[in-house]
Amino acid sequence: MKAAVHSFETAGTLDGPGIRFVLFLHGCPMRCIFCHNPDTWAAGAKKLMSAEEIFSEIKKYSAFFAASGGGVTVSGGEPLMQPDFLIEFLELLKRNSVHSAIDTCGCADLDAKAEKIIELADMFLLDVKHADPDGHIALTGKSAEKPRKFLERICGAGKRVWIRCVLVNGITAGAEYAEKLGEYLKPFEGKIERVELLPYHTLGVQKWRELGLDYKLEGVAPTSPETAAGFRKILQGKLPVTEIA
Repeated sequence: MKAAVHSFETAGTLDGPGIRFVLFLHGCPMRCIFCHNPDTWAAGAKKLMSAEEIFSEIKKYSAFFAASGGGVTVSGGEPLMQPDFLIEFLELLKRNSVHSAIDTCGCADLDAKAEKIIELADMFLLDVKHADPDGHIALTGKSAEKPRKFLERICGAGKRVWIRCVLVNGITAGAEYAEKLGEYLKPFEGKIERVELLPYHTLGVQKWRELGLDYKLEGVAPTSPETAAGFRKILQGKLPVTEIA
């Protein structure tokens, strides 16, 4: 089984605990208007690699994982779009006692393959795109139903869960939305370990231009630290026992 690999990062510190090897896979069902990696959307690959080939790269960094409490994060694109490879890869990581995290939007059917992935993965970084059903469709082009069910499932399975939310001015960065997000996540308080607030930036805009894509957030300013701090304060009031980063 070979994966459609976009790229990998060998010493990531932003995609889960500790120092991590981050594997980016091709393919994504969503078309988020703030996406900074639109070059990962297409399912086709310039590079095909087996689990063993990827692991041969990972082994070089095992000492860093051990010292920092890190491991491997599979991201994308959307890694759940390559379930057969992901199962094989997670089994390989588990046999070698390497901590695994899946960075996902949760837009997947909860079939037998998804259940196996949930069983094998040590933790999930779940991207909550929008807490409102209509807002979710406007932002991603997809319904919020599958991501919600996926969140319910991983929390129900007792998995370690971090939530990630992009704060976009005029869409998901205001006080009203902070309240809405708090209500959305409230049923999972005590099961969600951490919520990461990711201020919107424009570093990926050039990729859209290079791909000939229409960037719908043209002119939207990066989210300020002050806006993020205000959002964090409101969310902490709604989820007092959850770490808000």
